[in-house]
Amino acid sequence: MKELYFLRCRECGKKYGNAPQSFCEECFSPLEVSYDYEAARQTTKREALSHRAFNMWRYAELLPLPAGFTPTHPIGGTPLVRSRKLGAKWGLKNLYLKNDAVCFPSLSFKDRVVATALAAARKFGFKTVGCSSTGNLANAVAAQGTQQGFDTTVFIPADLEPAKVLNTAVYGARVIRIDGNYDHVNRLCTQIADRFQWGLVNVNLRPYYAEGSKTHGYEIAEQLAWELPDNVVVPMAGGSLIGKIAKAFCELAHLGWVEPKQVKFFGAQATGCSPIADAVKRGLSRFEPQKPQTIARSLAIGNPADGPFALRLIRESGGWSEDISDPEIIDAIKLLGETEGIFAETAGGVTTGVAGKLIEQGRIKPDETTVVCITGNGLKTTDAIAADFPVTEAIAPRIEAFEALVQQRLYATAKAK
Repeated sequence: MKELYFLRCRECGKKYGNAPQSFCEECFSPLEVSYDYEAARQTTKREALSHRAFNMWRYAELLPLPAGFTPTHPIGGTPLVRSRKLGAKWGLKNLYLKNDAVCFPSLSFKDRVVATALAAARKFGFKTVGCSSTGNLANAVAAQGTQQGFDTTVFIPADLEPAKVLNTAVYGARVIRIDGNYDHVNRLCTQIADRFQWGLVNVNLRPYYAEGSKTHGYEIAEQLAWELPDNVVVPMAGGSLIGKIAKAFCELAHLGWVEPKQVKFFGAQATGCSPIADAVKRGLSRFEPQKPQTIARSLAIGNPADGPFALRLIRESGGWSEDISDPEIIDAIKLLGETEGIFAETAGGVTTGVAGKLIEQGRIKPDETTVVCITGNGLKTTDAIAADFPVTEAIAPRIEAFEALVQQRLYATAKAK
């Protein structure tokens, strides 16, 4: 059967066949997957989705999957939570939280991208797979790679959060720590992929890997009853996710599944690593690479590969980009937990805090439908907020001890007032 997808240069448009290749040989710009949409229009109907399980594979015809592909995990299908308390606090009537903090199997949206990357790895005959990672990707590659029988090796910065390192090692993958930041790790992995002929999901398999992010956008549209939101607030590390959500919306409009609409895209970054946000706010045509220094390590990419495209999308959509400090990230994590019962990692604190800042600036309007993307689980970054929740003193197992504690708390409350 003829494949309905191929690689195309994002700048010069040159077409390539399907291969483990990530850049154009003519202009050295990144490649991305393109599709035969007319064929997809004939073979794929929106109505057919209702008979399929609610996970990322329900959109299989819009993903770069080889013929005969059979999924091994029910990845995706995460909730779109309509906010009550947080929306009311911010004065928004239609605030939603796309919660990939519960994505199977490793609790982040990276499970989606790894799923499509490993399908390509199998197609191209790789025996060894891996990645360069700031944490979540390492978790997802380790979980799925070892489960699918690949020899799996992941490369991470040496200062990664302990919980994320453990969440990688537990699956049995080799973990190689590098004395440097993510940009150093990624540069080394580019050399490794070429020298050893390994399938590194965000290096030589990157075009296929990135397409998995589209399912985050497909689900948002479907969960909004096949309507597009007015605004989407997205965390930015390498800058791929924000662009792939936009691509998903465009594809759905092209297929006639949603009404076309101008969606404003807002990029969220931590102040300690905000090259894209900095370029947006300063009106720069190109971002300036930065040396990361933030607790939001999953976003700590100082030279983002898709930064130029994220910058362009934000401007063309009429959106904006903002950044927040480490203390603001912690405050936002607590705010999200206290209002919506969602425990997000530091990246989720970034998107939540930036969304609040955008509302204060008047860039997000009260009557608009806004989706805030939560991309990872708070159990991965507990060290970032542990100091804010010290262990309380234990009381004796007697009612008198509890009554004394209650009186003490009541007195402290009254004194505070």
